[in-house]
Amino acid sequence: MAGIRVTEVDWQWLRNGVAHHTQEYPSPELVVRRGQMFTLVLELNCPLDNRETLIFTVETGPQASEALHTKAVFQTTELEVGDAWTAVKEAQMENTVTVSLTSPPDAIIGRYLLSARVSSRRKHSNRKLGEFVLLFNPWCPEDDVFLASEEERQEYVLNDNGIIFRGVEKHIQAQGWNFGQFEEDILNICLSILDRSPSHQDDPATDVSCRHDPIYVTRIISAMVNSNNDRGVVQGQWQGKYGGGTSPLHWRGSVAILHKWFKGRFKPVKYGQCWVFAGVMCTVLRCLGIATRVVSNFNSAHDTDRNLSVDKYVDSFGRTLEDLTEDSMWNFHVWNESWFARQDLGPSYNGWQVLDATPQEESEGVFRCGPASVTAIREGDVHLAHDGPFVFAEVNADYVTWLWNEDESRERVYSDTKKVGRCISTKAVGSDSRVDITGLYKYPEGSRKERQVYRKAVRKLFSVEASRRRARVRRIGGRGVWRDDLLEPTTKPSITGKFKVLEPPVLGHDLKLALCLTNLTSRAQRIRVNLSGATILYTRRPVAEILHESHTVRLGPEEEKKIPIKISYSQYKEDLTEDKKILLAAMCLVTKGDKLLVEKDITLEDFITIKVLGPAVVGVAVVVEVMVVNPLLERVEDCVLMVEGSGLLQGQLSIDVRSLEPQERAVVQFNITPSKSGPRQLQVDLVSSHFSDIKGFVIIHVATAK
Repeated sequence: MAGIRVTEVDWQWLRNGVAHHTQEYPSPELVVRRGQMFTLVLELNCPLDNRETLIFTVETGPQASEALHTKAVFQTTELEVGDAWTAVKEAQMENTVTVSLTSPPDAIIGRYLLSARVSSRRKHSNRKLGEFVLLFNPWCPEDDVFLASEEERQEYVLNDNGIIFRGVEKHIQAQGWNFGQFEEDILNICLSILDRSPSHQDDPATDVSCRHDPIYVTRIISAMVNSNNDRGVVQGQWQGKYGGGTSPLHWRGSVAILHKWFKGRFKPVKYGQCWVFAGVMCTVLRCLGIATRVVSNFNSAHDTDRNLSVDKYVDSFGRTLEDLTEDSMWNFHVWNESWFARQDLGPSYNGWQVLDATPQEESEGVFRCGPASVTAIREGDVHLAHDGPFVFAEVNADYVTWLWNEDESRERVYSDTKKVGRCISTKAVGSDSRVDITGLYKYPEGSRKERQVYRKAVRKLFSVEASRRRARVRRIGGRGVWRDDLLEPTTKPSITGKFKVLEPPVLGHDLKLALCLTNLTSRAQRIRVNLSGATILYTRRPVAEILHESHTVRLGPEEEKKIPIKISYSQYKEDLTEDKKILLAAMCLVTKGDKLLVEKDITLEDFITIKVLGPAVVGVAVVVEVMVVNPLLERVEDCVLMVEGSGLLQGQLSIDVRSLEPQERAVVQFNITPSKSGPRQLQVDLVSSHFSDIKGFVIIHVATAK
């Protein structure tokens, strides 16, 4: 009997993969989820005696130890124990033993080494059986990441594509994104992101021992997806210049980015902006088994000095004074939410947690943000971990405009065009539509409850009672803002103003708008209108001025007048960024002293249609037809279609498009052969050096082969 040993292991890939919802991982090793049984069939060199048991050892990370829960030794028994690693002998036929192993629901996630010996043999006879990967388990009620709804698990854990909402509040655009968490090598890369973190480099044994906790793991990933404090995955760039790298708008998904980072020996990939950081983090967290979604916040505040106010300084033409304005309000900002319990805060804060990998502000000395409980944000509990004040301000800050005069005095300007934290959006479960989740973050705008929460947050932030709001907040550069100034709205001026778009704003065409001014009084008024326009990035940072003109308008009692505005294509074509955005501003100065700032963000539209000609079936080629239009009033010769889609084609497809005459339509056809069934996203971009990428996507429902 002394010579009995395990000679072969059947990891039961298919059976375990289906039971654990891991069959999509192309990993060479078995992938299973914690807190759930998985089955192995062991081949022995001779039958196991009834008095003998098998003793298993699992270990993860360097210097694995039972004290740190990175190692466990356990033997086959007849029954399962809930909170420890267990092995149950299910069946024995001659030399073959079937065993079921179960990990505790709070086991450390990662790559494990499994070894085994027979109880009658000494420790050194342990035989290495191989490696397996253990993930978080949203299907296990005892796991902190448990999510009760099967539809939501399918969407937020298993869907390998999604939609990211961009644009402006009044014109929200959907962009496809290929998460690709089941693509070749992605799981391995996601595990190596954890191993590249400074926490792991400093103290690997302790770091691995904390990987049972989704709070710890998500906070590490939030820091590692950007490259600011470490050799993280993506390098941010918001200057509109992308030399030596890829423009953030050229990425169609996370897979190419993660592969490039890994193959480039962990050199940060250039370049990303908020939706790229969020897309990559969604891939990594879904891959590790945490339900995660991408969330877009329109009119998103970046409050640098934590006074719950975004202070924008403008000149007499309404142009932002960059050197004075430290706060900003982005057209949109994209972050993630992940679903897990908050053992550190208590059950009322379980559920969706905000995580943001875009490097905006440091949190405990590192560029990362979250997890911040969405419930805590809604209730104004900004003191709770992590980064509540910053997230609260992103959706709730007051937007305050100051006119900075030449004598360096300043005065508050009435501007009601911008409310912070609008149309907070995410992709619907099981469909492409947009769901507005603003109500999860705050009570209805203007309601009593909303103001109560705001005052509670102010109290917690400034540690003063609301009645003693004369706490002066020091601004960088020494300009003080009284809290009273911020909470009291400026008086409404005696005129109103609004920009109206007269024709849809289309890339390559002239823009035609009107500024509509209305006199609210029964007396005539003279108004000086200073108009400015600039091409901008999505952060509303101006790139180049394209309009600068003044008008004097006389408005009779309660009269409305329109000032026509035309911006020709030649005025904006050289300076338009890939965001395709223009900001118009009108500073309206009434002779008797009223001041009104009117602003409008415009996104230029473009056109692409994608059709699938026939049913899509796994392993069968199908024709895709794409119609594109040259948006310009000039001929272009260098257009290329870039095509990508997990489960539809391997890697990226590049198709040259013949030269296109001004505003000419062209139809391009190509074949794809789907490799996976179910709903699949095909992205098609028209790329040219003469205009920004024109992006489109279509969901293709692929049937299994007959």
